[in-house]
Amino acid sequence: MTNQGLEFIVQRDQLTHCKSRKLDFPDQQTLATGQVLLKIDHFAFTSNNVTYAAFGTAMKYWNFFPTETGWGNIPVWGFADVLLSNVDGIEPGERFYGYYPMASHLLVTPSRINVNGFSDSAAHRQEMHPLYNQYLRTTTDPAYQKDTEALQMLLRPLFITSLMIDDFLDDNQFFGAKNVIISSASSKTAYGLAFALSQRAARDYQIIGLTSEANRQFVTNLGIYDQVLNYEQCGQLDASVASVYVDMAGSASLRSEIHHHLSDNVVYSCAVGGTHWEDLGSGQHLPGARPSLFFAPAQIKKRLADWGSAGLQSKLADAWQKLILRITDAQHPWLQVSHSYGADASNQLVLKMLSGKVAAQEGHILSLSRSS
Repeated sequence: MTNQGLEFIVQRDQLTHCKSRKLDFPDQQTLATGQVLLKIDHFAFTSNNVTYAAFGTAMKYWNFFPTETGWGNIPVWGFADVLLSNVDGIEPGERFYGYYPMASHLLVTPSRINVNGFSDSAAHRQEMHPLYNQYLRTTTDPAYQKDTEALQMLLRPLFITSLMIDDFLDDNQFFGAKNVIISSASSKTAYGLAFALSQRAARDYQIIGLTSEANRQFVTNLGIYDQVLNYEQCGQLDASVASVYVDMAGSASLRSEIHHHLSDNVVYSCAVGGTHWEDLGSGQHLPGARPSLFFAPAQIKKRLADWGSAGLQSKLADAWQKLILRITDAQHPWLQVSHSYGADASNQLVLKMLSGKVAAQEGHILSLSRSS
């Protein structure tokens, strides 16, 4: 006997080609020793997941959850419950937060099991950074609150990236910049970064957000950017001021325009996201600093060495609580969360996200293990 599940996948070289397919998973009699079957309850889908897909090959995101040749399962952040366990120390019914496929189930091979959770030691995942292989028990996670699961899925992994960019820039004295320019300013990682930058006492830099006309009012209303410009207004950036460009959009044409306009006053160019996935391209042969890909786990590793695990977790938890208070402000909430169920809903949202038609204030939670 087997458990039947469902996964949602996209064509690697044409992300708008999507489909779902049925999968078989073991039952208690056929579950191998050392394995656990997780039933994925729900997960978030944001522009960050578009970045995972856009850089799926280059950054090996497709390798986490292998599927049909030529197709990929986009990694997501979510919650799952233990359906079956053949591992000591992990019991059916336990709930874990972590990195999942767009699917109804995930078969894992836990290792490094402790009070906080476990790591998946499946062979195909070992080449990638171990941070993505960790699953946290909700019963011992100090940041977990049941009534804020949606916000945790939507924002926590992105905000960690935001904080690490903020910390990296501060660690390098902002490379002498007086402007920090952030593209795709309405994206959650971008406004998480702007929020962190705005919290620094006695800052001597300006936070400038670049966004579409459709999202300009939303970005302005956040109140954390000193200046908000449409993409068409990049020529208004002060070319005489040393600037850091934090590229959340990934648009080759936008990157080129900014580098050519600011020239040698692009003192650091930080490549982060790919929300403009249809316009990705090389950053070579541009004036100013050569674009450098930011990888949050590298900065986390540095700070673990500097501060220790407890110190890092304390700083992250403090910043997270401040962000949540701002986002959930009753008078000016930043997010409107909606929940959708099934493969059809997933297909509609993925296509809408890829086309850039999801409003900045929307936060979407999906489930393939429930139909309604």
